[in-house]
Amino acid sequence: MTTIWKNYLRILKNNKKFLIIFTLVKTFVFLSIFSCRKVDEQGFKTYTIKENKHRSTYKYKTTRGNEFYIECIFDSSAIYTTTDPLNQYDVNKLWGVSDCGDGHMENSIRLGWRWLNDSLEIHWFKHQLGQFTFEKITTVDLCETIPIFLHIKQDNYIICVDGTCDSTERNCNGDYKRYFLYPYFGGDETAPHCIRIKIKE
Repeated sequence: MTTIWKNYLRILKNNKKFLIIFTLVKTFVFLSIFSCRKVDEQGFKTYTIKENKHRSTYKYKTTRGNEFYIECIFDSSAIYTTTDPLNQYDVNKLWGVSDCGDGHMENSIRLGWRWLNDSLEIHWFKHQLGQFTFEKITTVDLCETIPIFLHIKQDNYIICVDGTCDSTERNCNGDYKRYFLYPYFGGDETAPHCIRIKIKE
């Protein structure tokens, strides 16, 4: 270690003000680097579903909002073939919220997706009183930014994907604290390979 560097460290140790500033700068740099790994410069976070797994994250985040706008990007990892051909028709989950003050398996509204007939389909996917239903909204392109809007109204849900809208009835009519739901593969089968989805909330 050079004499100049030794003297610099000695000054830092003997001067509390300099030591505090030095510590703050180190912390700021660390947090900046760490946060950049989570969210890119456009504000997208990459959710990764690993091979042979269902879930991308266990993050728990709540809201009392009823209008949501997100953007997402699928890359070529969204192309997959299931082991059982019938499972190709299963709808994977993209994003959504629980509802009615219940767990999401009881009541929730989500966007779903699947790779079918060489195209990427986007669906609404709903749990209502423990039963699930889904319906195709539109198809989208890989590697394109897809705008999605969800409005939770008193008696229905309105879902718009890239300008195409649909609606489905809602089981309850109050305002509730909800928690967010993130990418999940399956269905019966786990992800056949690593799948990456970018989402900006």
